[in-house]
Amino acid sequence: MKKNSFTQIRKLGINILLALALIIPSIQSSAQESVQENQLKFARLLRLVDGYYVDSANVTQLTEDAIVHLLGELDPHSTYISKEEVEKMNEGLKGNFEGIGISFNIYKDTLLVTTTISGGPSEKVGLRAGDRIVDVDGKNIAGIGLKNSDVFDMLRGDKGTEVNLKVLRRTEPELLEFSIIRDKIPIFSLDASYMLDESTGYIKLNKFSATTNEEFEAAMKELSQDNLQNLILDLRGNGGGYLRTAIEISDQFLKDDQMVVYTDGLNDPKRDYKASPKGLFQKGNLIVLVNEGSASASEIVSGAVQDWDRGLIIGRRSFGKGLVQKPFFLTDGSMVRLTTAHYYTPSGRCIQKPYEEGLSEYRKDYASRLSNGEMFSADSIHFDNKLKHHTLVNGRNVYGGGGIMPDIFVPLDTSSHYAYLNKLRRKNVTYNYVLDYVDSNREKLKEEYPDFEAFNKDFKISDEVIDEIVLRGQKEGVEKDEESLNWGITKLKEELKAYIARDMYSRNDMFKVLNEDDDVILKALEVLKNQNEYNNLLVTTEY
Repeated sequence: MKKNSFTQIRKLGINILLALALIIPSIQSSAQESVQENQLKFARLLRLVDGYYVDSANVTQLTEDAIVHLLGELDPHSTYISKEEVEKMNEGLKGNFEGIGISFNIYKDTLLVTTTISGGPSEKVGLRAGDRIVDVDGKNIAGIGLKNSDVFDMLRGDKGTEVNLKVLRRTEPELLEFSIIRDKIPIFSLDASYMLDESTGYIKLNKFSATTNEEFEAAMKELSQDNLQNLILDLRGNGGGYLRTAIEISDQFLKDDQMVVYTDGLNDPKRDYKASPKGLFQKGNLIVLVNEGSASASEIVSGAVQDWDRGLIIGRRSFGKGLVQKPFFLTDGSMVRLTTAHYYTPSGRCIQKPYEEGLSEYRKDYASRLSNGEMFSADSIHFDNKLKHHTLVNGRNVYGGGGIMPDIFVPLDTSSHYAYLNKLRRKNVTYNYVLDYVDSNREKLKEEYPDFEAFNKDFKISDEVIDEIVLRGQKEGVEKDEESLNWGITKLKEELKAYIARDMYSRNDMFKVLNEDDDVILKALEVLKNQNEYNNLLVTTEY
């Protein structure tokens, strides 16, 4: 009897499997037929428009508009990229481009070299910060309404090609001529790396590019020579980049075989990504800084660190992008970045924020956070208990559905008193003043402050400089706001000093100035000074 029953169950199971085997291809076939039918339908419409429409119509533009609209109906991160934009988009993530190796600013309708990239072709031939490029390959470019895109078109080009420049230098009576052979120029994703105190290192990443892990490892090896025991990784404002790079950076902190992230989608089967045994900072106190501008790859790293109770997250709730995009080229060289999967943190959180109300509302998220008070008080943030998860070592509560919530919340300082300073920034008053100041005083500054340490210790922004900033602001239509100026004068002086440090020394040194009074960094240092507090926070949550 039992044998017959087993045989019947076995037959039933086989029948179900056969039925599924027949149904699944049928479903797939039906979906493919639907795509083909609609493809023919749209092609017919384009032919009708081209052949019968009353006025002339740009069929190419209509097609692109239709693609953009279609992707916009799917989710906020599936996007169309035109053929012209594809190469420019890829440069930042590839980690290099081909050109002459300068940073520049178009100032008073003239191309001003602000820095030459170390080891690049411009530095090698003697081009200097402060030089004004007035002629490129025999064509005058001064006083013609030059735009940034024009500069890229003229100075970037294939490695090995030559460009001839004529340059105006303040200390020289005649134009200088340079012949520069273009080469590969690195685009760094690591903004700053230095020791904040005798045992705490600081690294700031601006993106996750193809070279980020290599840059990170070089920085870590240098910091390790200075008694590195604690690390603060600054991912504020880091909008993400390559998934692979996020996994590589996470791997630096996690133990062998610990889950970093996993992805899953209807047409993209579940994939697990785990850490290896080769991380450079698997031990030591770790703090990751995030804010509302930290997205995608930044959230993968901070989510993995938080879920494994490997370190503390400090700042404000991150952006909330938990969707994975894969690039697909179209027939004309353009591209779509199509969402193919969700990604999940090790505890199983999908941190993608809701987008059911459409793209317009999705883009208002930052304004909504400001208006509901979230940026100023963690008490204004409410999580759905259905999306509750627990960290994998200490069992702390963490939530999905809208970014990574930090373990320690630090409010945004957006006092209305800073309105005047923001107006000066938007009109480029502060930065243009620095360009003028450094251009006029470069040699004097070098003589008086031969290195950044001397500059940082002794250089001060005078009240006379602030008066000059105010006058320049008034000329640009920014009326003086006495109350706002008095409130923010320390911030303004710090900003001016930081810009000067960048143009005179390095971008790294700019952050050394800016970080001295950074509330989030100061909070991180405060926590790291007390090992017991650090350890306790890893088993509790302070919002």
